[in-house]
Formats: sequence, structure tokens, C-alpha cells
Amino acid sequence: MSKSVLVSLEGEEAAVGYYDVIMPVDGVASHDGDFTAWAFEQARRIRALRSNDIDIQNIAEEIESLGKGEVSKLESLLTIVVLHLLKWDCQPTYRSRSWIDSIDEHRRRVVKHLRANPSLKAVLEQEIEEAFMAARFEAMKETGLGRTSFPLNNPYDFDTIMTRELKLDDPE
Repeated sequence: MSKSVLVSLEGEEAAVGYYDVIMPVDGVASHDGDFTAWAFEQARRIRALRSNDIDIQNIAEEIESLGKGEVSKLESLLTIVVLHLLKWDCQPTYRSRSWIDSIDEHRRRVVKHLRANPSLKAVLEQEIEEAFMAARFEAMKETGLGRTSFPLNNPYDFDTIMTRELKLDDPE
């Protein structure tokens, strides 16, 4: 799925992407209840306005960028967990308590972020794929291992990312 496509809004082109699937879970986008859905909803509403007195398109893009920041934060948190899972699976001799602690901490942050922004569940699968690609690249840099040392396709679904139990004495 492409992150950005151009669509026409009454003769004007506006960049939208898979972010436009982020909608309020309960039908109401509130600033305090789901900031991400609120930001995208406000950007959509501003784009629907027509006035020569305000810079509607740029204001909408700035507000939407706030929501995109929340999507990016989710991807970043997932990337850290997936990075440690990749290293755990591909470098068993280097497993450490710090990797487990980092995974646990970032899992907690993912849960907290999704609780605060439930509309992000609409893009969760896409963000897991983005996180895997970023984590795979980072794992190659950090470990010095080649591309063939890491899986080409993502072996981790959300459940695995969030609940797989890790023990220092595990042989896998």
C-alpha cells in the first residue's frame, strides 16, 4: 500500500495516503481521547473549507503532520522491539538481559501509545512491515552480519512482537 498518492479536491491536488484510513474508533475524534484521529479529522475538515483569507492547504498539512508524527512514533517503537527480536534470533551467543529489558519496555510503550491513539490500529499491519524493514537494516549495521543472516520476509506478527516470551537459557 502506498503511503502517498495524489487526489483531486475540487481542482486542487492534496497528498493523502494510508493515513486517511485513520478514523475515530468510536465515531468521535477528540483531542484528548485519540489525538491521532483528531489531527487527521481536523486536517480533513480544514481542507473542506474554502476561503481566500487563510492558507487552508498548508494549515491542514501542518495539523496532519502532527498525526503522522504519532504514526512515526508507533513505527519507531515497533522497530526497537523487532530489532532486538532479530538480534535474539540471529545472534544467540549475544543474548542479554538488556535486550529483554528493552523489549519489555518498548512493548509497554507500544501498548500505551495504542491505548492513547486507538485509531492507529488501522495502520498497524503496515507499520509492522515498515518496522521490520528498518529493524532488518539496523540489525545488519549493528551486528556486521550480512543480508542472508536475517530473514528477507517478516516472521513477526503483532502477537509475536508483543507477547513472545524470551529467556536467557532458550536454545532458539
